Amino acid sequence: MYKNIDNESSTTMFEMYSSSDRFIRSDMADVPVQQAAGSTLPLVISRKKGDDSEDGNYNPFEHRKVEHPTSDLETFVHLLKGSLGSGILAMPMAFSHAGLWFGLVATFAVGTLCTYCVHILVKCAHILCRRRKIPMMGFADVAEQAFLDGPPALNRWSRFIRFMVNTFLVIDLLGCCCIYLVFVATNVEQVVRVYMETELSIRVWIMIVTAPLIFMCLVRNLKFLTPFSMIANILMFVGIVITFIYMFSDIPAPVERPGIVSVTEWPLFFGTVIFALEGIGVVMSLENDMKNPSHFIGCPSVLNFGMGLVIALYTLVGFFGFLKYGPETQASITLNLPLEDKLAQSVKLMIAIAIFFTFTLQFYVPVTILWKGLEHKIRPEKQNISEYGLRVFLVLLCGGIAVALPNLGPFISLIGAVCLSTLGMIVPATIELAVYHEDPGYGRFNWRLWKNSGLILFGVVGFVAGTYVSIIEFHAEFSSGH
Repeated sequence: MYKNIDNESSTTMFEMYSSSDRFIRSDMADVPVQQAAGSTLPLVISRKKGDDSEDGNYNPFEHRKVEHPTSDLETFVHLLKGSLGSGILAMPMAFSHAGLWFGLVATFAVGTLCTYCVHILVKCAHILCRRRKIPMMGFADVAEQAFLDGPPALNRWSRFIRFMVNTFLVIDLLGCCCIYLVFVATNVEQVVRVYMETELSIRVWIMIVTAPLIFMCLVRNLKFLTPFSMIANILMFVGIVITFIYMFSDIPAPVERPGIVSVTEWPLFFGTVIFALEGIGVVMSLENDMKNPSHFIGCPSVLNFGMGLVIALYTLVGFFGFLKYGPETQASITLNLPLEDKLAQSVKLMIAIAIFFTFTLQFYVPVTILWKGLEHKIRPEKQNISEYGLRVFLVLLCGGIAVALPNLGPFISLIGAVCLSTLGMIVPATIELAVYHEDPGYGRFNWRLWKNSGLILFGVVGFVAGTYVSIIEFHAEFSSGH
């Protein structure tokens, strides 16, 4: 799957900018998608400023060489699985930190904002690909090239922005994998507890769940994960439908729930919602793997259909879940279902299996980023065994973190606040400012400058407030002995 690249010209994820020369990407027409998605690419000396305009005759999509391209339907399925994770089941808890009506409006607003930021990222990637005659770029590639093409003050920070994006991507997606392990183990433990006299702790169940994932994560091709994604989508859909049946039974009147809560609780709401809705970590890999990349954004598009469905489902689950359970709402709505009801037990198991399969898709991007930073340092005859070793190590690392922090609520909000506020809002807005700096400019009245400044400010506030409140929640959890 992975091809060798020039070891002398390649750069690793953790290298910092150390030269006064300005660099850009070389022509990458012969580089397969697996090298470009979330990886580092060879660099050459920059072209002159006069050559920075887009070449209207160059179509990057025609120069892509993808070994196993995915169709629009397969990409749609992967997008759903990248976004429809355990976050949807945390939405009622998110609404409990916002209020019934404020949560309804804010979820649509945040969902629309997240989708728009993905559009910004992919559109800027297409502009840079045409401008520099490169078939494809990963997230970090787009950020670095944008800084190189932007104002001179940003050029020296191009290697740092690559490092930052890759670091936050790895932390974000591995953090999601840790949350998935906690979620699956918690739901399985609840079901098995009904039938077992001897109770196993949640930490033991996390270790049990981690074991089979070691073997599943040895699959290196995204296309081969499609059947698992389809199964996971079906199980998740059926599980959510049955969950709705429970939520709509004996449902109280909306007046019995607060329409809006104290502003001090909002950071937990925004952190959870951004975690739930933000799939930007897998976007560039999905777009780079597509047979028809032009179908990913636009109107209509794979992204709009996928995110529209995701936002609608998340809002419905959050609204009616909080309406049903009110102050008793738990970190995952499945934990509120009756313990001894057979149908409720089947829902917990179905959704647990769906999240279990989602782990492999979330795992794909961080392992690719890390492997591309290590591959050129390893002799060719040892690369296969080394890559498998890295995959096994990362799965075990996720299991160890999940065992140490088996508390869903604060964990979800912290990952959303720290990583996804940065990757999902601050970085895309900064990239667009850099890409549009000279050509075509910020528009009349500098509207792009004001718009992106607002996105960056919103992301910074979410980062600071969400991180602070999540840490307070973690402290409260440990202080109370949980």
